[in-house]
Amino acid sequence: MEKEMKNKRHRQWKRRIVDFIWGLLSFLLLWEVLYLTVKSHTIPSPYLTFLYLPKIGDKLGYHLLASLARVGAAVLLSLLIGIPAGIALSTSRRLRKVFSPFVYFVYPIPKVAFLPVFMLLFGLGNLSKILLVIWIIVFQIILAIRDGADQIPKIYYKAMASYQATTFEKLRYLIMPAILPYIFSSLRISLGISLASLFFAENYATEYGIGYFILSAWTKMNYQEMFCGILALGLLGILLFILLDILEEALVPWSNTGNH
Repeated sequence: MEKEMKNKRHRQWKRRIVDFIWGLLSFLLLWEVLYLTVKSHTIPSPYLTFLYLPKIGDKLGYHLLASLARVGAAVLLSLLIGIPAGIALSTSRRLRKVFSPFVYFVYPIPKVAFLPVFMLLFGLGNLSKILLVIWIIVFQIILAIRDGADQIPKIYYKAMASYQATTFEKLRYLIMPAILPYIFSSLRISLGISLASLFFAENYATEYGIGYFILSAWTKMNYQEMFCGILALGLLGILLFILLDILEEALVPWSNTGNH
């Protein structure tokens, strides 16, 4: 059985690597077609762009790390807020009646419009950008956790009660294992949204971050540098999703991660 599971994981990772290679080749092929078709300096050659990468590696890495730190802080804080909030909305009818209308009202609003408000309240530094990303993704996490906890059959709670389980034991052995797949699903969505929203936020009142790097290259008409930033942002997203897959396989072995 253990050997079969190892073989299955090996096949899944092999398929992911093949999918990644095909995806990258498709992107590069489309890029090359655009370069040959448009014939404009605004779309540089993929080959020349890759040759340009080592020249700006240190600078690009610094900007990527700055963005990664902001995204990491925002996602971690969103989880610390969203997981208990989602569980509370699922387990308490009173809290659900009070706060669900607020969540439903705020969730569809395009929250990037709040960037000037956050800058006025919290300054132009990292805090306002991190709080903006939290404001954008936390409601997605809350709703996903709430829906996941709602799927737990009531009979399971009765079984735990018959064993006189404490609140902590219910969280540890029933609720958390049930909502872990929903946490990872919401994280996949939240990561993409957070990177996109952070790119927007880093275009204002900052001097470091991948969003600033790309916009700065565009204003300087250095299109090779701009596409290096775009390529690096895409690769960062891929690495983050691979990391999520690894964590999910370790923490949620019963989840079918091969479909992600």
